Amino acid sequence: MERPYLLHMLTAAKNLSPFDVNMAYDAGWTACTPYTDVTLHEVRDLVQDAIFSRGPKGVKRTGIFIGGRDAHLAMEMMQVARKSMVPPFEVSLFADPSGAFTTAAGMVACVESALKKADSEGLSNKRVLVFGGTGPVGSTAAMLANSAGAEAVIISHDSLKKAEALVELCNQHYDVSLTAAEASDQQMIIDLMPQADVVFNAAKAGIQVLNKEHLRIAERLKVACDVNAVPPEGIEGVGVMDDGVVMSDSPSKALAIGALAVGNVKYQTQHLLLKQMFEKGNPEFLDFNSAFEVAREYVS
Repeated sequence: MERPYLLHMLTAAKNLSPFDVNMAYDAGWTACTPYTDVTLHEVRDLVQDAIFSRGPKGVKRTGIFIGGRDAHLAMEMMQVARKSMVPPFEVSLFADPSGAFTTAAGMVACVESALKKADSEGLSNKRVLVFGGTGPVGSTAAMLANSAGAEAVIISHDSLKKAEALVELCNQHYDVSLTAAEASDQQMIIDLMPQADVVFNAAKAGIQVLNKEHLRIAERLKVACDVNAVPPEGIEGVGVMDDGVVMSDSPSKALAIGALAVGNVKYQTQHLLLKQMFEKGNPEFLDFNSAFEVAREYVS
């Protein structure tokens, strides 16, 4: 009898996301076991219990998924998990806290694909403004855009200090070069928009960060991507089903990419990564960069 595919799902939150559990089962995992309220110092023991109980062959059918709501804590947990393994007792790891890594990968891959249809450089040398940039999706999207060659700006609607603190953390730990900006009033947004080639909205659902007047002064804008599927539109004029639609209020005829277009790529990316954990036969260590690689390949 073949050994089952066992996925141990760790989260620092009170509950594990049912979305992630459903995705794991649909990707082919035989059983998914949740571990909630997990602290960083508990990761080592949990990982070693998982790897030493199955033998070198069993670990190929064993995986660890790291969820939660804090993207940076999830990355720390992944690093501890990886260091806790003793070859040949190594299992695949996949971090995707609150779906932030796969969602951000979907956003950036969709935008890059849209840009490349008109400009072979894609995101290279583009100025990208990330509204809602201090959240996990926004900060990850900024890092991925920067890794693809863009000048990425994390924007906070609360304070410049908040954005700068996150930029310092990202630049220090993830080999990126981000900058920070504040957009707590209308004049700040008006000052930012003429410099934008791309805008991402990853702010909380139900908050409109950009309106038609903001778009009309964005004369360089090429793509606007909004992952907000809850009314009102996070970026006015970007519909949830838009996938490269020309925006009527854009003087530069910028393209709109909405939440459902991104959501499809996010879904496929997470599905493919969950399958990749056990199909390749060797330990896979999957984070937001891995998600971006898969999302890029999917949209192409």
